[in-house]
Amino acid sequence: MADRKSTRAGSTIRLRVSQVVWAAAVVCALFLAVGALLIALDANRDNALVSFVLDVADTVDLDVFSRDNGVFHFTGEDAETKNALTNWGLAAVGYLVVGRILERVIRP
Repeated sequence: MADRKSTRAGSTIRLRVSQVVWAAAVVCALFLAVGALLIALDANRDNALVSFVLDVADTVDLDVFSRDNGVFHFTGEDAETKNALTNWGLAAVGYLVVGRILERVIRP
């Protein structure tokens, strides 16, 4: 009887951890996507909310998908917008793919 309760408790914990991992991946992807959209729309960076979203997106891009020195680096006209859309877009997709894989592995 005790084994059944511990198994049920372990399954519940694994389920909750998998849900937290998936939610964290979605939140990171959302910040990256909204950040790229704000740059594309040339939002007012003096606004506290815009600044916060861009700061968080800069943090979760892990410097691999940075808009300044990421996987893709465009120059010329609208380079900042192209860099943000491609690099942060790739990072957002990466977070969703890795998050879903981890969620499936962790989930009972």
